[in-house]
Amino acid sequence: MTSPTTDREAQNTVLYQERLNPAWWMWLLFIGFGLTVLIALYPIAPWLGVLGAVLAVVTTAGISYSRAPRIVVTSEELQVGRARIERRYVGTVESFTNPDEVRAVRGPQLNARAYMNFSASVGPICRIEIVDPVDPTPYWLTSTRHPRELAEALNAD
Repeated sequence: MTSPTTDREAQNTVLYQERLNPAWWMWLLFIGFGLTVLIALYPIAPWLGVLGAVLAVVTTAGISYSRAPRIVVTSEELQVGRARIERRYVGTVESFTNPDEVRAVRGPQLNARAYMNFSASVGPICRIEIVDPVDPTPYWLTSTRHPRELAEALNAD
């Protein structure tokens, strides 16, 4: 005999999963910040400058990776960052990869009530329509490295 939670977990399978970690070029920014700390502290004491630089790089990288939002699509739920919604309230999903389209969707066409999950190091986005009658949010807009796969996972019913 299986427990009700085991049955629910078996039905709630992960269909798509992605973590929006910083891109490789963000390491240039982390190292640049470390060099800035090194230059600032080196005149005081060389060992303090090196220690400060290492701590600055490790801290900024650690914070960036630990706070990277996740996108998880299961058979029953969608999670984008901290936001969650049942799949039955998810409407159509559109993916945007063309830089001009992305700029338009994130700029002039943006609805102020939309939930936004943007990542500076991820260009493509998906617009996820919300069809919950009591939710004033018209859609979610999220960065994703695989917009077509995310759209397929959400549009497949």
